[in-house]
Amino acid sequence: MKKINRFKSAQMLHSIGVSAVAAVFIAGCANIPPTEQMAVSKVAVTNATSVGGNEFAPLALKSAMEKMDAAERAMTAEDYLLARQLAEQAQVDAQLATATARSIKAQKAASALQEDNRVLRQEIERKAQ
Repeated sequence: MKKINRFKSAQMLHSIGVSAVAAVFIAGCANIPPTEQMAVSKVAVTNATSVGGNEFAPLALKSAMEKMDAAERAMTAEDYLLARQLAEQAQVDAQLATATARSIKAQKAASALQEDNRVLRQEIERKAQ
């Protein structure tokens, strides 16, 4: 019975130790500027703009830009945790805008091809008569 209690105590101490280390690690990361994440997010917003996000996914792109601006303000205020979170959200919004714009462009291209095929079929049928 004593062995079981010692085992449970050891497990509990191990869990507490792991939790403490994780908390210290997270607190330490909060003080590190998220420069890499900021750069990745800026590139994502730029890509979304260049593929037509303004035209095809304006709400997602606007959200990404606003979050990127807020992330930059948080960086200036040295609130690195908030800056990282906002930059990550901006990246996701920008990726959504990019995917939406590409999808809509592909749908339009497919529709144009279908229309071209329809016109060609009509022309073939007309010449066959």
